[in-house]
Amino acid sequence: MKTIRSKLLLYFFVFVILFNVVSISIFFSSRSFLLEYDSRFKQFLLLNEISQTSDQLYDKANQYVVERNKKVITEFHKLRYKLNEKTGLLQKDQKGFDNIQLQTYVHMVQTLIQECELSIGFAIQDDIDQYSLHLKEARNTSSYLQDTTLSLIDLELTDYQSFYADLEKRNESFKWFTLFLFNTTVLLAIFFALWFSRGINKPVQILSKAASEVSAGKLDGKPVLIQSNDELKLLGETFNLMRKNIRQYISEIEEKSELDSLLKELELKHLQNQVNPHFLFNTLNTISRMAFFEQAEETSKLIHSVSTLLRYSLNDINQSVLLREEAKVVIEYFHIQQTRFSDRIAFHTKIDEDCTNILVPRLILQPIVENAFIHGVESMEDGGEIFLAIYTEGETIIAEVKDNGAGMPADALWKQTGSAHVGHSTGIGLENVMRRMALFYQSENLVKIHSTPGKGTSVKLIFPQKEAASVESNHSG
Repeated sequence: MKTIRSKLLLYFFVFVILFNVVSISIFFSSRSFLLEYDSRFKQFLLLNEISQTSDQLYDKANQYVVERNKKVITEFHKLRYKLNEKTGLLQKDQKGFDNIQLQTYVHMVQTLIQECELSIGFAIQDDIDQYSLHLKEARNTSSYLQDTTLSLIDLELTDYQSFYADLEKRNESFKWFTLFLFNTTVLLAIFFALWFSRGINKPVQILSKAASEVSAGKLDGKPVLIQSNDELKLLGETFNLMRKNIRQYISEIEEKSELDSLLKELELKHLQNQVNPHFLFNTLNTISRMAFFEQAEETSKLIHSVSTLLRYSLNDINQSVLLREEAKVVIEYFHIQQTRFSDRIAFHTKIDEDCTNILVPRLILQPIVENAFIHGVESMEDGGEIFLAIYTEGETIIAEVKDNGAGMPADALWKQTGSAHVGHSTGIGLENVMRRMALFYQSENLVKIHSTPGKGTSVKLIFPQKEAASVESNHSG
């Protein structure tokens, strides 16, 4: 499937390559013109330099003959070296010259150099006749060389005029080519922009129309069909699936609406048959006071324990409480169970009061004690014991509940921990306690369970003191 991004990149690279090809071709064509123009211009300059240097070379030879100054000889040799160098460059680039003309011109330059050297040589020997003769020949050769240079330059200028006319024609052609290229590029850009935008706009219009129908509540419209092979096609298919799912969902809601109304009626009847817990709590308090006035102290104390446990359970479970309050509730629960089972079960506590002034989740300790009673000692005929201890261990506070019940192997312990079992009095099981401990302290492994078959079970709740102190400070503030 082609994506919109890949299409854009493809169009972009096509235009970039097109412009680069045209630009490179124009560059090299223009460069060839410039090189040819530069070559012609350098030939003019070279001929002019040869002519001037030749004239200077003759002047130096004549100056030495007149003045006999050795310094002039040094300057003469420099000019001779320069003239040879320029002549060599002229021979290397023969473009625009006839080969015979060029060879004749070079021979004249060499003749001038030779005549000037002979003039200086005979002048050194004081041979007046000879240096006069050769100096005259050098002057004639220099004059003829100047005339020949002008003729060559004139020929080059004549040839240059045709070159310049051709150059103007090429410039005119380049102007029309550039104009044509600009117009063609603009038209192509407009064509591709319209074609590409139509490929996007048409599917978007179809999707927009279908979305308007859905927003108006019409869910049975025709399926959206998009022919493009990109993300818009996937979007159309997804929209069709979404509309189908909405229809199915509405159908399911309509089917369930009747069932919901029936459930509400049943719930209303159930609520009408329920006893208000607060009414029950107030009634228990009244019975407790009546038993106390009738001097039935044990009955009064039992009812007080049940009332305390009920009142504590009715509060919001998401609120944190002091560990001290949790321990008091456990003691009340101990009293209720000990009243039921008399001497069959014994309860022991060892609580460090300095460790109980921390905030903990509500109903975190009593379900552990109830679990020890139900699964540990309830089935024992006698000798059952449950032990509650609260103490510090390093940087943590430990609340440990132990029993001397039957215990269980590791696999059975794992199944019991992960089961949906809940307590009798609170409806809260061991798994719920473990989950709320982890959420409250934002840490795992805060509940340790150890069980040995035939010896009993130990459950430790680990309360981090630093976290507990911080929670307590925020709670008190």
